[in-house]
Amino acid sequence: MRALLAVLWKDLLTEWRSRERLSAMGVFALVVVVILYLAAPPPPGAETPQARAGLLWIAYAFAAVLGLNRTFALELENQAISGLALASVERGLLFLGKALACFPPLALVWAGAALAFGLAFGVDFRPVLGGFALVAGLGALGVCGIGTLFAAMAVRSSHREILLPLLLLPLLAPLLLGCARATDALLESGALPWPELQLLLVTDGVFWIVSYLGFGAVLDE
Repeated sequence: MRALLAVLWKDLLTEWRSRERLSAMGVFALVVVVILYLAAPPPPGAETPQARAGLLWIAYAFAAVLGLNRTFALELENQAISGLALASVERGLLFLGKALACFPPLALVWAGAALAFGLAFGVDFRPVLGGFALVAGLGALGVCGIGTLFAAMAVRSSHREILLPLLLLPLLAPLLLGCARATDALLESGALPWPELQLLLVTDGVFWIVSYLGFGAVLDE
């Protein structure tokens, strides 16, 4: 447990001091929202465009991939990743520390992107704020879990900026689909659909279990 807390505290403190990943993800998410608005603007006089929730999750996915590319960047620059591999602690605890440290900056960026998306597309999240926060939180947990594992796989590659999205985005398809459908239903009826919520819970569980068990093998490679 001490190893988990040490890794978590180190990553959060580093991010707070530099804010490099947070600012990069925030600017990128905002740019994606602007591009989506220019490519598919809402029709004049239309009601709340529930069907456009999928566009928001596109912005979320690309911003997340950009941030995950920086998950092990500091360890790679300082050759500290070899120290992680040689540490005499449970590798799963190291994974938990890295994955949990990804959640706060990702949640902040997604909240800002939702605000920008709502202003651009005329979507009011306030009546369903609690439900949407639950859906986005489950989505962020799944992305952080499996994304940390694949970031560790891609970090030593000279083409990690390309390799990570190629590996990660296909696996995120069911999670993003469930999140988009849940958001659509939430905006339309104000209620969370249980099948989509169940899909998110199961997907998150599978992602975290597989990543926890497989992180040691990936770190040793």
